[in-house]
Amino acid sequence: MSNFDDIFEGQSSGHRREDKTFDKEAWAAKKQAERKEVYSLADSTAEAIKGDGNKFRDYLDVQSRFDRYSATNALLILAQMPQATQLKDFDGWKDAGASVQKKAASIRILEPGKEYDRTDGGTGTSYDVKRVFDVSQTRGRVRPAPAVKLDDRVLLKALISRTPVPIQTVDALPNNAGALYDHDQQVVFVVRNMGAEDIFRSVSKELAHVELAGMKQDYNRSDAAFAAYSASYMLCKKYGIDVSGYDFTRLPTSFRESKPQEVRAALTEMRDAASGISARMARALEQTRSTRGKEQER
Repeated sequence: MSNFDDIFEGQSSGHRREDKTFDKEAWAAKKQAERKEVYSLADSTAEAIKGDGNKFRDYLDVQSRFDRYSATNALLILAQMPQATQLKDFDGWKDAGASVQKKAASIRILEPGKEYDRTDGGTGTSYDVKRVFDVSQTRGRVRPAPAVKLDDRVLLKALISRTPVPIQTVDALPNNAGALYDHDQQVVFVVRNMGAEDIFRSVSKELAHVELAGMKQDYNRSDAAFAAYSASYMLCKKYGIDVSGYDFTRLPTSFRESKPQEVRAALTEMRDAASGISARMARALEQTRSTRGKEQER
């Protein structure tokens, strides 16, 4: 193998020559301190939202826009730039044909790093701090994607596409509910003759219960109610359904008394429930677009 080290020998011409050494331990300590600071920011933000319904709603708004991001990263975005809509690192914006504005403050998030062997014999993943920027901090031809209002029928068909349990229509349900997941029978019941947005709100909540039941061995409807309600809100926010009727002024006592790590775990459950539904919807909507495109070509 050829050795090209000699090309660096004369590179310091014009620079003051002073041999340096790379200190691995100092570099690792710096990275560890940075990770600790970012996790501390996520924990302090979790503390803030668990006792304030308005701040909690703000978190859900961020998570609905960044549904592929972890709950911890959504907390970090909320703390640093809650109005962000599209994030990339410096090179990502460059590849997209935009440049980051000078002196723009980066948003610190966490990305998976190397895997490692845990003391319990399992495998863990380390996380590194990544600095990203919002589209509002760039110059160039990139612009935020315009919001697209989907046809009600298309949207509802996507919502119920390939659901884990069957859906059955009925004339009425207890407590004037629009939909209800019966865990014992493994079916979602939906009241007939509702409007499109009422259907989306009620069915998305019950489908969130289905997702949560699949995540838990000891599923209990009452215990899962807050997570399902929050997941439904995120789905409505993402797909342009009116969310004015959602009320977060009184957060559950168990949530308000949780430690930051427990809050992040609860947020992850909400995020995962909404993400499971949204992923099925995305596939159904893409199939619809593809079918319509072929029909137009004919």
